[in-house]
Amino acid sequence: MPHTPPANDYDVVIVGASFAGAACALAAVQYGLRVCVLERKTDPGERLHTTGIVVKEAMEQSWLGRMPDHLVQRVARVRLYAPNLHNVLLTAPGYYFLTTDTPNLMRWLASELRANGVDLRLQQSFTDACRDGDAWQVEGVGRTAYLVGADGARSRVAQRTGLGQVRDNLYGVEREFAGVQLPEGDALHCFVSRRFAPGYIGWAAQNPTGVQVGLALRHDPAHARAPDIEGFLEHVRDVVGLPHSAQVAGTRAGLVPCGLPDGPITTPGVILTGDAAGVVSPLSAGGIHSSWRHGWAVGDAIGLHRRGTGPAAEQVARQAAPTFHRKRVLRWAMDHLQRDWPVDALLRTGPMRRLAEQIYFHRRGVRM
Repeated sequence: MPHTPPANDYDVVIVGASFAGAACALAAVQYGLRVCVLERKTDPGERLHTTGIVVKEAMEQSWLGRMPDHLVQRVARVRLYAPNLHNVLLTAPGYYFLTTDTPNLMRWLASELRANGVDLRLQQSFTDACRDGDAWQVEGVGRTAYLVGADGARSRVAQRTGLGQVRDNLYGVEREFAGVQLPEGDALHCFVSRRFAPGYIGWAAQNPTGVQVGLALRHDPAHARAPDIEGFLEHVRDVVGLPHSAQVAGTRAGLVPCGLPDGPITTPGVILTGDAAGVVSPLSAGGIHSSWRHGWAVGDAIGLHRRGTGPAAEQVARQAAPTFHRKRVLRWAMDHLQRDWPVDALLRTGPMRRLAEQIYFHRRGVRM
């Protein structure tokens, strides 16, 4: 008698309920697929590693545009500070960022998954998976046609399935000050400083519930050090108008990828997306929009392929992953050539301002 393969429990199991994982799930479930999302946290809004700052494109071109108004605050300008705290104001007609009440944004995303028929399993970690014929057997879950790793910079899916892992990271820490209002709350305050943020920047921003102040630096596993967030706060507190009486309400910290994985992001039936696939700008470390786009492309490709009308989802995932060629050149320069004195001297010059506008506004900036 011919062998009949066992039925799959799911069409796709996604590990991670953040932006890339949620996008993948929401796209796949539109095709009527059986979708399961594993999230190790009990509360999707706890222990966050993201600033939650969303660019205009993500708001206007994706499911994120459905976010309730009370979860977002529009920030239309960027104030960029040199190490000596001299600064310039950058803006672009019609462009904006959105700061968010990130914990409640993640809870809202979880509610969207469930409302659309996704089997969201909180407090369930991915442990292992093995190939089972033409599918994957996921430990503690069942058999699935596709396994998607949207589980961050240290992806366990990548480790267990032999896919590439991201080795180049920033390490960031951010403090939350609830109920505080900045004098210039409609600006994203960004600080260049080799002393405090080698290889990256510091920032302060108004959000719907208060103020977030953060700092990130290039992570070197052999000589790891934590960002000096207390020293940075003292450095910038007065210039942004953060009251000395403001009390820390919460802290976020973690690795942020700034490089590509050291191997493939797909193998038959397994796809990495989001931070696990290095789908993050190597220069700005901005990843919400690119992760959402890639996660959605993966989920859409899985849906089409399972319905017999599209190419292999693994092929689509590889093609949809951004390469950020120009930004990788700037990342190399930031890692090897960063000095404070040229920024102090040149911040207010035309070429430096145009470069900053290109980075923040994707060539849409105008000088003020």
